[in-house]
Amino acid sequence: MKGTWRPVMVLDPTQPLPASAVAGTLPTWKEPWLADGRLFWLEQRPWEQGRTTLMTQADGQRRELTPGDWNLRTSLHGFGGAPVAFGQHHAVVVNQTRTGPALWLLHLHGPTPPRQLCQPAVVAMGDGCLHGAGRSWIGIWEQDNRDVLTRVCLDTGASRPLRAAADFCSSPSLSPDGRHLLWLEWDLPAMPWQHSRLWLAQLDEEGGLEAPRCLAGDGDAAESVFQPQWLPDGGVVMASDRSGYWNLHHLAPDHLNSPRPPWRRLLPMEADFGLPQWVAGMSTTAVGETGLAAAYCRHGSWGLGALRWSSGNTPRWQDFELPFTEISSLRADGGRAVALAAGPRQPSGLLEVDLVDGQWRHTPAGVNPLGATPVSTPEAFWFPGHGGRRTHGWLYRPGASVGLPPLLVRCHGGPTAMARPCFSLETQFWTSRGWAVLDVNYGGSSGFGRSYRQRLDGAWGVVDVEDCTAGARTLAADGRVDPERVAVSGGSAGGFTALGCLCNSNLFRVGACRYGVTDLAALTQETHRFESGYLESLVGPWPAADQRYRDRSPLHRIRDGQGPVVLFQGLKDSVVLPEQTERMADALRQQGVMVEMHCYPEEGHGFRDGGVQQDVLLRTEAFFRKHL
Repeated sequence: MKGTWRPVMVLDPTQPLPASAVAGTLPTWKEPWLADGRLFWLEQRPWEQGRTTLMTQADGQRRELTPGDWNLRTSLHGFGGAPVAFGQHHAVVVNQTRTGPALWLLHLHGPTPPRQLCQPAVVAMGDGCLHGAGRSWIGIWEQDNRDVLTRVCLDTGASRPLRAAADFCSSPSLSPDGRHLLWLEWDLPAMPWQHSRLWLAQLDEEGGLEAPRCLAGDGDAAESVFQPQWLPDGGVVMASDRSGYWNLHHLAPDHLNSPRPPWRRLLPMEADFGLPQWVAGMSTTAVGETGLAAAYCRHGSWGLGALRWSSGNTPRWQDFELPFTEISSLRADGGRAVALAAGPRQPSGLLEVDLVDGQWRHTPAGVNPLGATPVSTPEAFWFPGHGGRRTHGWLYRPGASVGLPPLLVRCHGGPTAMARPCFSLETQFWTSRGWAVLDVNYGGSSGFGRSYRQRLDGAWGVVDVEDCTAGARTLAADGRVDPERVAVSGGSAGGFTALGCLCNSNLFRVGACRYGVTDLAALTQETHRFESGYLESLVGPWPAADQRYRDRSPLHRIRDGQGPVVLFQGLKDSVVLPEQTERMADALRQQGVMVEMHCYPEEGHGFRDGGVQQDVLLRTEAFFRKHL
């Protein structure tokens, strides 16, 4: 049943931030796009149980384009993303229904009603592309335990499989003339940020693929390729980490058919212009009429610039001076770019940038309930982590507190993800209650180059746990937090790390775990296809390393006297099955460890419903307060 959104009122700055202002009241904006001079974006509404709809803005007016019972989301590869593909005059959207995903044609101009193209018997579909005014959608269908690159005719709804040569594929991109297609592939047990390949093929007269060939990633050395794109002259640009960072590489149009394509690195920077592909449709670069807009991450913080080709084909880089530290979902049209952006004091919203003069405008997704109240901002915090290696975190100082403050250590998910240094109401919820918060970019995190990500190879449950523990110990030793009041929390892979911290050290007095991994051996049999080989690189080969799997599983590491823990689980979770959390709760009780478990029947991996989000936050705070 749909709820009603009510704008958040600005609150009393002398009082702690209530959970009702933190979760469930503001929309989440995703995947902005510019088409034919208009701005579009997806809006996920927690007050409507996480329903996602398509929005547009023209002449200063916002308008919802999809019917009220539509939900634009995909479950592609378990985590979704990219449910919309735009053309000049229409879009193709994936509407998630109770009977499965359906593909619809949506007209962007005029009163023409939406038309269903097809509803195939597939697990998921999405990550599609259209060519301008072309009459076909090319995207990914997940069926028969593999990905199939598929073409759907917009006139008839008829589908045609194009390629199913690898376990996974993503990021299809049509050339400006609509005659060639780029896409990425990878095979188990690799993840796309470990080893992926860039492919190219010509489209024949019937719309099939002709003479596909690999352009990058087929060498002996593992290489991760991210977001291939066409340039207006028919050349190709991609992000590749062959240099140690996801740097931009260019291939001129006259070299597309070379036996050994001579890629040229455009910006030899110690910065990442790519991301781990956890969801489809990620975008850090965008082609505009004046050059290539590009978002980059250096030391865990994001910036934005533009690459322009001057005389002699020498690229010239222009860095935009922006107050934002998080930039994602970058798109461009003409001389204008749009992205999602947030800063230390700026909530997430739509960033529009003029690529010629650098002028910009930022529109937050909702009213900041803190108003002009001072907020706690992230401070880069480096400390010696596992093996003494320099490790990074973001530290948020508490609001007014008496004596040394308690510390909340947060473990991000993935584990190949990152702690993001931007304004978060949840962070302010804790700091307004006198807590210090440490977001740890433990070894394995992205945003620091390939070698930093590879610290976790074979060492999940060791490096991440010791890094989080070392960060807390350093703050305690420096006299900045109370060593007797240290809590830890995390979700998914971060839940695994949080539980590992509790099992490993008396430093952590209490913990919270949301849909966390508890039994590595069970995960190899129970998890979804996308991550089914991930543990081979994180832990070791199964079953040869079965003892290592057992030794690192929180389920088998419970010890007397370890801190109490509160567990949260969605009963529709297909990534970490509810049975994992249930077994962990039972094992904790048998060992005499205080535990609470809260289940949500309609939630999956990640909580979308605003009421559930508030409940989790309130129960976590009450549990910490009770046991500290």
